[in-house]
Amino acid sequence: MGLLRAPEVCGGYSRDVWFDMLAFMSDPNSIPRSPELMSRDDTALLVVDMQQRLLPSIHDHLRLAWNVRRLIDGARILDLPIAGTEQYPQGLGPTVAELAERLDPLPAKLTFSCAGCPGVFTAFHDAQRHKVMVVGIETHVCVQQTVLDLLSESFSVYVAVDAVGSRHQIDHATALRRMESSGATLTTTEAALFEWCEVAGTPEFKQISSLVRETPPTSSDPLHS
Repeated sequence: MGLLRAPEVCGGYSRDVWFDMLAFMSDPNSIPRSPELMSRDDTALLVVDMQQRLLPSIHDHLRLAWNVRRLIDGARILDLPIAGTEQYPQGLGPTVAELAERLDPLPAKLTFSCAGCPGVFTAFHDAQRHKVMVVGIETHVCVQQTVLDLLSESFSVYVAVDAVGSRHQIDHATALRRMESSGATLTTTEAALFEWCEVAGTPEFKQISSLVRETPPTSSDPLHS
C-alpha cells in the first residue's frame, strides 16, 4: 500500500485535499510560514533529566518516555540538533537506556536548570537555533526552571505537554500554566513532529507518519494526587 490511503490519510484529509496542499506548499508564491511555527531549520530539542531512578515515580511515565523517544527519533530524521542533561546522576542514575542510546553523552548538573550546563545554551546559539523544544522531568522543577532561563536568554521556547511530567498532577498543571504565562508555547508531541516536518510527500514525512501511528504503551499508573 502506498503512503496515501484512500479515502483518508493522516490528519483526516482526503487524498485530493492532500494533493492540493502539496501543490500549494510547493508554490514559490505561497504565503510564508508563521514565525510562531517551529521548523527543522531553526529549532533544537532539549531532553531534561530522563533518569532511571526518577522516571518510575512520574505520573504516566511509560507514555511520557514513549513521547520523548518519538520526539528524539523525529529530530534525528529531520536533522534537528538534540541536547540533554542529567541531574546528579550519582543519586538519580543515568538516563533510561532506550533514550540514552539515541543521545550523545550527557553533561551532569547540580543546578535544577539546564543553565547549569552552559555549553548546552551556547551550542544552540552557535547553531543559530533560536527555538528550543523542551521535554523531560520534572515539569515543575528542572523543566520549568530551564524554560524560564531559556526565555531570559531570548530563545523562543516550546513545551510538549505530553512529553513532560511530574510525580503529582497539581505540580505538573501549575508549572504548565506558569511557563505559558511567562511566554513559552505549549504544544504536543504529534503537533511538534508535523510542525518540524512541514510538508507531506517526502521520505521524511513517511518516517514521521510511522512515528505518529505507533501504538502507545498501556499503563496502570494511578493518578497521583
